[in-house]
Amino acid sequence: MVSSISQRCKKIDQLRAVNGAPPYAPMPNRSLLTPVTLPIIQDANIKNDTRLRIFSGTANPSLSQEIASYLGLELGKINIKRFADGEIYVQLQESVRGCDVFLVQPTCPPANENLMELLIMVDACRRASAKNITAVIPYFGYARADRKSQGRESIAAKLVANMITEAGANRVLICDLHSSQAMGYFDIPVDHVYGQPVILDYLASKTICSNDLVVVSPDVGGVARARAFAKKLSDAPLAIVDKRRHGHNVAEVMNLIGDVRGKVAVMMDDMIDTAGTIAKGAELLHQEGAREVYACCTHAVFSPPAIERLSSGLFQEVIITNTIPLKEDKSFPQLTILSVANLLGETIWRVHDDCSVGHEPYSSLDID
Repeated sequence: MVSSISQRCKKIDQLRAVNGAPPYAPMPNRSLLTPVTLPIIQDANIKNDTRLRIFSGTANPSLSQEIASYLGLELGKINIKRFADGEIYVQLQESVRGCDVFLVQPTCPPANENLMELLIMVDACRRASAKNITAVIPYFGYARADRKSQGRESIAAKLVANMITEAGANRVLICDLHSSQAMGYFDIPVDHVYGQPVILDYLASKTICSNDLVVVSPDVGGVARARAFAKKLSDAPLAIVDKRRHGHNVAEVMNLIGDVRGKVAVMMDDMIDTAGTIAKGAELLHQEGAREVYACCTHAVFSPPAIERLSSGLFQEVIITNTIPLKEDKSFPQLTILSVANLLGETIWRVHDDCSVGHEPYSSLDID
């Protein structure tokens, strides 16, 4: 007897068209397919050297060019102009997509114009899909408004820090803040470098006997800065000018703490604005028997009547850096300008290369 064997076959639905496209059969095993190599499209204008880009605002283009030259780069192409009503227009002239962008723009006078220009530059880079945006601010304006010393005052330094952060900056690189605690106003990383090493190198090249040197702080608030400077300057002794201020940009010197008789006094401060404090301090130093007086600062704001006070014969030499551009009409014979381009350029490269910036001379001066 032969039994019949019935076989059941699974019915496969008919291939159907989807959205008008021709029917197709699914291919689950894609590993059997031969890989297809797509041609790589290269733009002849794209440089394959680095993803580092440096752009300059209009505040200090000469310093920006020096920084770019130190790094062996060209400044990025950017279009910055003012409309008839004073509004600022910024457009990047090259791609920064995925790049590490550094914007060099001190917020020096005119402070409001340069600050707004920096904010718009940051915004332009953010909207152009830059990977990282670092605001390089050689001179940070509004840094003196860092606390409430009287009632109903604003803390403008905190406000400016918030504006830079909200604009889209990922990091800030600042040279010689008026007070180091202002770094805490930023909610993004801050690299704080000091311009004093540049001044120290210059003073070391002068033929001044170390036994004749005394470092002078022009006020009590700058004692920590002056002490660190004196330690680096052959561990020179320290003197302090005691002053009492009766108003903004108005200072009255009271007395001197320390001995400067027959010494070469080096007055060290972070900035010189109207030069009232440092000029009155120099007068006191001469009265106390100082042989020569040198004035040193990182930021030369030089608001009137600073030039008249500094060139009046009180100072043997006035040593500043180029964090703020100085016009030709503000120059005088005793003035010496040093460049911080190498200092900032080296710091920029270390930040870009994810290296520590805590190596001399790029670290702090052990300021407490």
